[in-house]
Amino acid sequence: MGLVSYVVPVFISEIAPKNLRGGLATLNQLMIVCGVSITLIIGTFISWRALTLIGIVPCFFLFFGLFLIPESPRWLAKVGRWKDFEVALRKLRGKDADISAEAEEIQDYIETLRHLPKAKMLDLFQRRYLLSLIIGLGLMLIQQFGGINGICFYVSHVFESAGVPPNVGTIIYACLQVPITGLGAFLMDRAGRRLLLFVSSSGLVIGCLLVGTSFFLKAHEMSLDWVPALALIGILTYIGSFSIGMGAVPWVIMSEIFPINIKGTAGSLITLVNWFASWVVSLSFNFLMSWSSYGTFFLFGGVNAVGILFIAKLVPETKGRTLEEIQASINA
Repeated sequence: MGLVSYVVPVFISEIAPKNLRGGLATLNQLMIVCGVSITLIIGTFISWRALTLIGIVPCFFLFFGLFLIPESPRWLAKVGRWKDFEVALRKLRGKDADISAEAEEIQDYIETLRHLPKAKMLDLFQRRYLLSLIIGLGLMLIQQFGGINGICFYVSHVFESAGVPPNVGTIIYACLQVPITGLGAFLMDRAGRRLLLFVSSSGLVIGCLLVGTSFFLKAHEMSLDWVPALALIGILTYIGSFSIGMGAVPWVIMSEIFPINIKGTAGSLITLVNWFASWVVSLSFNFLMSWSSYGTFFLFGGVNAVGILFIAKLVPETKGRTLEEIQASINA
């Protein structure tokens, strides 16, 4: 999963035309939430052992499907396989498409990169790459420390603690994230990355405040009739907001901002940091809830509020620009 979570958005960004790149990359997240939603729904009716065996089936489709897709043209150009590069690019764009301008732009960029040494981990901290690294790491840390995997993994416990029937809440949760992520994929190349991130982060703050308020009321035995409704609305606001922006956009931007000579090294580091942060949040969530249920969600809300400022100050708009244009502007 660690490998796939990084390789897939990078591969999509490298093969997609610039006007469709964001939407196609977001389809990766849409497929993920479809799988999660189906698993959550089926999991309420069958045992976890049966659920695990069912999970093998998509792996077979993925394995055999890999034999039908072309290699990334940009990677083929990077390793000097120019004939294969043109064949792959034409296969992706269609036999009647004019690929001359795009092929020339990619070739010129690859030639520029040939003069740069092969990147090592410490090279990422050079001044020319530092802004890209800060953007990539910052978005991933905000995504995870905003609480998504703690809430996702323990959503039944959260609903139960707030007095919402866990099966009902989980099924509603599972059904909501698919259409919202689909909407995000539709808007990615129309509204732009930054707008979706702003809307998403603002909704995450509101969702955390609603859930935190519901637990605060419960802890102080105030307006107890409102507690389940506030918790349900808050969780649905949170997951809907995450699905439309913060779920997919950080992976899309991460796949766009690094030059191809450091993309593998940078992507590995950022993916490692993402999964490490996910582990920290997942491990600490129950301890935080035991410490203070409402304090946990107010803390997540604070992280997402910081995320709004981070996006406003540092994250560029990449909609409608080639990968080469994006990387040249950031790493100038």
